[in-house]
Amino acid sequence: MRGLKRNEQKFYYCTYTKGPELKDEYGNATGENIPIYSEPVAMWANISPASGAAQKEQFGNLESYDKVIATCDMSCPIDEDSVLFIDTEPSFTEVTDYDLAESDTVLGDEEIAPKTYKIPKYDYIVRRVAKSLNSISIAVRKVEVS
Repeated sequence: MRGLKRNEQKFYYCTYTKGPELKDEYGNATGENIPIYSEPVAMWANISPASGAAQKEQFGNLESYDKVIATCDMSCPIDEDSVLFIDTEPSFTEVTDYDLAESDTVLGDEEIAPKTYKIPKYDYIVRRVAKSLNSISIAVRKVEVS
């Protein structure tokens, strides 16, 4: 009974990797890093319809979450930095970074070369991951990303 296939729903997740430092249109560092996410990966798991009293105790005093994802796959790579597509299909927006590139023609001449990164337009974030001996429970919260 712990992980019935008929109770599982399909959703997508993207794992986070710290990207390069963001630069403005003049090539100056802004102090922010570009969030780089993996390509969306499909996964099947049990997703609760809403949070309940029994699930609040499972994650301690954490009450700001909307759903719980339960899986018996102990190799699940979802962590607190991952983003999820539960109610929507994966989609992306593009962010442009400007990088200085040295030119070979004139000494000291520099060009600004734009680079484009894809940022996911997810609908849920991971609030907490609770691992037990045979299962993993993931508390998620709905967000709006434009």
